[in-house]
Amino acid sequence: MKSFSSTSFAADHAEVLDHALAAVQSNPHALFTDFQWFLLEGKDTVFFTAFSKSTFDKDGLTNLVADMVALAPQLTHGFVGARPGHPFPKHLLDAITSIEIVDEFDGYPEIWLGKSQDIFTRDDLPLFRVMVATRKDGPDAQGRASVIQVRSSHALMEGSDSALLTRSQSAGHGIMSSKTNKVGMGARLSGKLSGWMMTWTYIILANILAPKEQPWGFKTLAIKRHRLRLLANKLGVRQRSLYFALVTHALNGDGEQKHMNKKVIGTAYTMLDGKRHDADDDFFRVRALEAKFNVKDDFVDFVREIDDTVSRIENKDVSKFQIMVNAMFGTLRRLNSITKALPGKRFWRFNGGVHVVLTLVPPHRTYGPMTHGMIEPIYCGAWHSATNICTFCPGRDYVTMSFSMEQRHIANVDKIMTLLEETEARDIAPSNRVVMDAAE
Repeated sequence: MKSFSSTSFAADHAEVLDHALAAVQSNPHALFTDFQWFLLEGKDTVFFTAFSKSTFDKDGLTNLVADMVALAPQLTHGFVGARPGHPFPKHLLDAITSIEIVDEFDGYPEIWLGKSQDIFTRDDLPLFRVMVATRKDGPDAQGRASVIQVRSSHALMEGSDSALLTRSQSAGHGIMSSKTNKVGMGARLSGKLSGWMMTWTYIILANILAPKEQPWGFKTLAIKRHRLRLLANKLGVRQRSLYFALVTHALNGDGEQKHMNKKVIGTAYTMLDGKRHDADDDFFRVRALEAKFNVKDDFVDFVREIDDTVSRIENKDVSKFQIMVNAMFGTLRRLNSITKALPGKRFWRFNGGVHVVLTLVPPHRTYGPMTHGMIEPIYCGAWHSATNICTFCPGRDYVTMSFSMEQRHIANVDKIMTLLEETEARDIAPSNRVVMDAAE
């Protein structure tokens, strides 16, 4: 499938925009890569939420959204009547924005969190929504006058886009693979073969083993970033290893009754990697990695075990797993174009033994007109069908954790703070471990 990307060129490049417009007239998703198609087909969604010292009327909100679309032109893709790379007319901006008046902000942002499936109910509207709640009596004691939430199909937005927009910078993607860095033929064939085999394995297993849809819950947590940095240094581990350990140890629970697994917690986590190659997805910057964390009852032993595991994984070629996954997405897309019966509804409820997905987005630091007046903590998160997800969003002062997972796990989120306090209070011998943590 030929791919056009209006964001690969200057926004006023008429010929490219005309090609993109022609492509989407017959198929609104013609510009989507296989990875984008997969996330759209699964109706996966993401969100960004922050409080603000500013208030918004309808005109102010639609102007903000128009500025956001100008910085992230991929938001103009993917719906019937889309004009890729062109500004939205007022009737579309009005349809995807909303403002409500509230007495207090108690319960936010959880009140707003959900699966966001309303984004997909109309195919003639953009695949995102922006909503604001304004406090009736003006700013509260914390200076919060409003709260804003952006919800989007994951096919259009990823964590790095949110981080760029928070800094009022362009989040246009262009072509994200590197055509000059070519993957060897052997690695490419191996990845495609593995992806083809994984596709059929998942389809077969999903239709046999996929569980029933489970009750779902959402929760957020904000922790001072300096506090986590100090403890990571004390333990001699990467900060992200500490984040992963706090969440997985708390969710798994203490003693013999483990909520996930007694021996090994199967995880997938994401990271950005600057070593792009020609087998990478042309839209997404993020790469997925698969990890298995050996369960240890002692938390200090557990976090160091995770840090060693992360080190081993990232010292290898981290592109191999993503090549295989991309090949699977392409195979699924071709099968679906032949028959809509594949991969089937049950496919989206099968997690393949992954207990939790851990997503660490780039640091979100407000700067410029896009986020004028916004204050920390800032929350980012995602919903994927039948997938337990924790999204970590570092800011200047806070790290937030947003949980989208089976309801049975939500109560254990409260154990994270207890675990953190207990570990801080422990007398831990200084570590000689040398850790490179610049990315965080």
